[in-house]
Amino acid sequence: MNKRLLGNGECFMDDYDEQFLIQAAQGDLEAFGILYEKYINRIYNYVYYRTGNNDDAEDLTAKVFIRAMQHITRYQNRGLPFSAWLYRIAHNLVANWYRDSSRRKETPLDDGIENQLPREYPELELVKLEEEEQLLKLLRKLPADRQQLIILKFVEQLSNTEIGIIMGKSEGAIKSLYHRTLQSLRDSYNYQ
Repeated sequence: MNKRLLGNGECFMDDYDEQFLIQAAQGDLEAFGILYEKYINRIYNYVYYRTGNNDDAEDLTAKVFIRAMQHITRYQNRGLPFSAWLYRIAHNLVANWYRDSSRRKETPLDDGIENQLPREYPELELVKLEEEEQLLKLLRKLPADRQQLIILKFVEQLSNTEIGIIMGKSEGAIKSLYHRTLQSLRDSYNYQ
């Protein structure tokens, strides 16, 4: 891929994406399919970590790409990665999902039943699972922008510059938000 950086750290869309975006905007579904394949896992991971539910994450991810396909003709290359546009769509859909006040918390029967085979040290696995659940609960209590930051940083493993582009903030603002978020999580985790 051929990424070009601007002097201020922002990056232009790579030529690979741009070529398929142009074709997709002209109605080429195969070109949109290539973009879909490239970004589906990243968007799903983002949505899953925001919702905590596999079924909802699948539904919302599908809606992200349906909306992107419907509006691809209006997409404008402003020198930002195509993924920034997809993350923005995903962010908005997740925010709408949370706003739905009639939503009941549902837990599918197969969630949490990953592997029922006996393990060498089941008590250690239980402690680890409990710690992960506690951390996920703390993450879901964070404001949406902090959740987004943590997901982009640790799940998607993006740089502060890339996160700044997606979130519309400077790299310095991302570093500051990152530091405050980790401190808040640390304090909350130790308090429990």
